[in-house]
Amino acid sequence: MTIAVLVKPNTPETEAERRDVLAAAQATGQQLLLFDASTEPEIATAFKSAAQRGAGALLVGSGPFFNSQREYIVSRAARYALPAMFNIAEAVAAGGLISYGTSLTDAYRQAGIYAGRILKGEKPADLPVMQPTKFDLIINLKTAKALGLTVPPNLLALADEVIE
Repeated sequence: MTIAVLVKPNTPETEAERRDVLAAAQATGQQLLLFDASTEPEIATAFKSAAQRGAGALLVGSGPFFNSQREYIVSRAARYALPAMFNIAEAVAAGGLISYGTSLTDAYRQAGIYAGRILKGEKPADLPVMQPTKFDLIINLKTAKALGLTVPPNLLALADEVIE
């Protein structure tokens, strides 16, 4: 299967995302179509090109730009009947197929713990860098049905949330 990947160019996370996605595709034998997009018209062009080139799925990159464009991206994915995966739950609530990413609830909890430690007198420079430890898998069954997809029961069992 060919997978389209939508990334925003010239951001700190983009190069790491490109590298990681390319390595994963090479390890699994998947073909990728990488598209840079930093405007709505570029997103529209990426979808059109992905469809013309036979993409069977879409992976949306991270960052605030794609978060702010989630509803537009979801509408384009529906228009082209392209299953779309995101790293934010809000995109799945908006109609995206699936998301897997850092639990924002847990991240906010960790931020609160840090704020508490600082307010109690600890120096921010002395606090360790925290990495996310909880990730959420969210699946939109309504979108899967609209795309004619069957989500395996074992994947549903792993999901933190299923939207019906």
